[in-house]
Amino acid sequence: MASDFATMLTSSKKQKRDKERQASSFQGNFLEESNTSYCSRELNCLIYAFLIWLNPDSPRYGGSRSVGLEVMLNRNGSLELSSQLPAGPPGLLLSAVNPWDVLLCVSGTVIAGENALVVALIASTPALRTPMFVLVGSLATADLLAGCSLILHFVFQYVVPSETVSLLTVGFLVASFAASVSSLLAITVDRYLSLYNALTYYSRRTLLGVHLLLAATWTVSLGLGLLPVLGWNCLGAPASCSVVRPLTRSHVALLSAAFFVVFGVMLHLYVRICQVVWRHAHQIALQQHCLAPPHLAATRKGVGTLAVVLGTFGVSWLPFAIYCVVGSQEDPAIYTYATLLPATYNSMINPIIYAFRNQEIQRALWLLFCGCFQSKVPFRSRSPSEV
Repeated sequence: MASDFATMLTSSKKQKRDKERQASSFQGNFLEESNTSYCSRELNCLIYAFLIWLNPDSPRYGGSRSVGLEVMLNRNGSLELSSQLPAGPPGLLLSAVNPWDVLLCVSGTVIAGENALVVALIASTPALRTPMFVLVGSLATADLLAGCSLILHFVFQYVVPSETVSLLTVGFLVASFAASVSSLLAITVDRYLSLYNALTYYSRRTLLGVHLLLAATWTVSLGLGLLPVLGWNCLGAPASCSVVRPLTRSHVALLSAAFFVVFGVMLHLYVRICQVVWRHAHQIALQQHCLAPPHLAATRKGVGTLAVVLGTFGVSWLPFAIYCVVGSQEDPAIYTYATLLPATYNSMINPIIYAFRNQEIQRALWLLFCGCFQSKVPFRSRSPSEV
């Protein structure tokens, strides 16, 4: 009897230990599976959020709807996306920053730094206050404002989001870029007249006339920038929005048409400049009975420089101008960014083409960064074709 009782007690303890081991094993397996599943879902969330961050459908520059990211995990492990920005204190929401906006801000910073240097050199050097350099200074000022407007647009877009501020910054962008393109046209006209009427142009051109010309171009540019602020925008009628919100399709069509006219005039003038250069080279060849290699090389260099100038301007702005005409607000915002970003590069290249290649500005740079440098060669105001 005692033996049977002992056997039963031993068997009961053994069954209890087996149950405890089974429960412990089940709990361990459950925790391991839960952790694995949780880690897998977390990885999927991070990957998905990163892909959305690379290609956002932002309303800035042409998105059709506002999309913010708030990735969540529900109890069964599926992904949930919210179309609202994450709640939080006011300030910069790094999780919602568009990388294309960051690139535009960086581009604006470089543009502002380069052109601020050019403006400072022209303003601080008396020898550079000639009509030709006034035109270059106008171009640098317009590009400086364009760079600052890109920076301000980024700051206000993420720090102080407001429809009113958006109208102001977009109007600032339109006015500054319009002034930049207008200044390029003025420089092209000045180059053409200086070559076509070389004997009389310098005697008739005055600083006052250049100032009046620039005042007219800046007035027109400022008017184009004020149109969205004065009511020509699509905030009240979303269906009329263009690829560049809050500009309307009709406003963007007007800007594109104006650009095509300016580009056509510049193309025509540069072709005429090339004709004048080749005609002068032919006259020199007739006088010397042959075209000397130095003259031939200089002629080819001049024509090549004109091709680079016009080609840079066209490659930078034509894709964006064409897309503004053929695109719609339903198109992905990445198309607008991909065409707008190269357009900003034109303002980045302008100081190199029109300022830093000039010998007088190079001397002014030496004087600015090394006051002990004294050049024995006096400043000489060169023709616009040499800029």
